[in-house]
Amino acid sequence: MLVLGLESSCDETAAAVVEDGRKVLSNVVASQVDEHRLYGGVVPEIASRRHAENVVGVVREALEQAGTALSDIDAVAVTYAPGLIGALLVGVNFAKGLAFSADKPLVPVHHLRSHIAANYLAHPELKPPFLCLVASGGHSHIVAVEDYTRFQVIGRTRDDAAGEAFDKAARSMGLPYPGGVYLNKAAQGGDPHAFKLPNPKVEGAPYDFSFSGLKTAVINLIHNAGQKGETLPVPDLAASFQAAVVRALSDRVMMAAEAFGYKTVALAGGVSANSCLRETLSQQCGEKGIRLFMPPLSLCGDNGAMVGAQGFYEFLAGNRADFTLNAYASRPIDQ
Repeated sequence: MLVLGLESSCDETAAAVVEDGRKVLSNVVASQVDEHRLYGGVVPEIASRRHAENVVGVVREALEQAGTALSDIDAVAVTYAPGLIGALLVGVNFAKGLAFSADKPLVPVHHLRSHIAANYLAHPELKPPFLCLVASGGHSHIVAVEDYTRFQVIGRTRDDAAGEAFDKAARSMGLPYPGGVYLNKAAQGGDPHAFKLPNPKVEGAPYDFSFSGLKTAVINLIHNAGQKGETLPVPDLAASFQAAVVRALSDRVMMAAEAFGYKTVALAGGVSANSCLRETLSQQCGEKGIRLFMPPLSLCGDNGAMVGAQGFYEFLAGNRADFTLNAYASRPIDQ
């Protein structure tokens, strides 16, 4: 079965053709990073306009690379939530028009579900149930993947997401956008023990995250040093902040795995590209005898292949949409 997956939730316009939810036949991404770097972050209006300009081209290229015609596609899957509402609407409306004109089923896909599904493309042996840490610019969740389309949230952030905290801390350090990538690079030459930073916990919710205070602690360090005319070593500060975020993420997912009896853990989302997080979880899972699955770096960011993968399983579960499908800026993964 061939699924055409479309993704436009933030600043990547992406399309891909995926076979049976596991094999990538094509994966085309039009990135807007260089343009948004001028503003230090994603400008929603610009992102929406670029999606409208790019979506036809990326779909055409995805079909060409896959060596297939639109008539050969069995279903059109599209990210409908969560994300930037204007950006999502471009993808959803294009997918509706495409599905209608080609007389193909339309499959709505949740963005976080598709990030989890990126692991299916790289690891054919991975099957539910398993525990997944989903960490990205807008989300930080610990999710019990009970089946391909059944999820239970065990823990979540109460304020900033891990990726958002990385980006804001990086900006305060003077690092370019996208901050998480450059903070990770800067941290590789720093001392993770140079600065003592808080390990925030949420009382009564041991699996939840809170990164706002940690982000504020770094900003205050930089502000106080500036008032004194001092300059803090960016590599050390980046390494210390990264270590604190990774500690919060890894410790909680490992605690959840032990508490709920999971012997398989997966990592997903944009922050899954962070080298420190990958190394830390690999070490901790190895020590506990837990199998760890991580997407390759090429599938960590937003892409159409992960939408096509999850779209396949949503299709099999009977999750179809009619042409009244709308986009939603926020929607729980378990609905």
